[in-house]
Amino acid sequence: MTGPIDAAALGVTLMHEHLLVDFIGAAGVSRTRYNADDVFNVALPHLRKVRELGCETLVDCTPAYLGRDPELLRRLSVASGLRILTNTGLYGAANDKHLPGFSFTESAEQLAARWIDEATTGIERTTIKPAFMKIGVDGAPLSEVDAKLARAAALTTRQTGLPIASHTGSGAAALAQLDILQAIGVPLSSFIWVHAQSEKDDELRIRAATRGAWIELDGIAPGTLQRHLDLVVKMKKADLLNHVLVSHDAGWYHVGESGGGTFRAFDTLFTEFIPALRRAGISETDIRGLVVENPRRALTPAAGRWSV
Repeated sequence: MTGPIDAAALGVTLMHEHLLVDFIGAAGVSRTRYNADDVFNVALPHLRKVRELGCETLVDCTPAYLGRDPELLRRLSVASGLRILTNTGLYGAANDKHLPGFSFTESAEQLAARWIDEATTGIERTTIKPAFMKIGVDGAPLSEVDAKLARAAALTTRQTGLPIASHTGSGAAALAQLDILQAIGVPLSSFIWVHAQSEKDDELRIRAATRGAWIELDGIAPGTLQRHLDLVVKMKKADLLNHVLVSHDAGWYHVGESGGGTFRAFDTLFTEFIPALRRAGISETDIRGLVVENPRRALTPAAGRWSV
């Protein structure tokens, strides 16, 4: 949030978290619905705690029209000492509830032009620029608007090099998006399959990773440790651990709930999951790959550098 970052400087990275989310829908979302100081005071202790645990970079995956607030993220980054990355893009999951009206009438090229403008000139007339795109789809077969979002993201990547983090529960939908990227000529290593742990078919994760996509296992929590551990071990056995990203999908100040609701901490990966990986025989080199090297490669655009 504070200027250009060399990819090598990202360090230990949480790839998918949220600090603020408003689920009211695109028609009602507004910064008048919350007090930024209240959000700051709730979120800051959690950021400071995870910084003390060794985290250096946090990727905030809240997209526009779902509560993205770049100036608030900048304040939190400065106060916590964490690098925080934000995004451009639009979220088409949840039956299009969070898509503004222009999403349905504009072409993929027009949507891409909006995202390219944020990447090159800044978000909402600030100096803050996105480090990636966040899109979302409902499932396969892709709806017309979901396919358009994937095409717009691919066009943006082709122009800017920004990676694409796509909320995608099913493997079929992930593979359909990879087909779109491939047809446009975008490297499939630009695609992050968000929530890949939700897919029950291990073979679909293997197929996507073999094609070059990132497999993001981002639901780490005290009750899901074994599931995520099993998936990491399976990807290692398939010699595809260098395509795996891990995170919590935790946080967040929930606009509309009293006091922001229950804020879930960002610490389970450090306090429970990494120790579980060690007990399972995952090497320190592989663990560093999951939390340092893989995020660095996944978030590196073609030029190896970006501004946020």
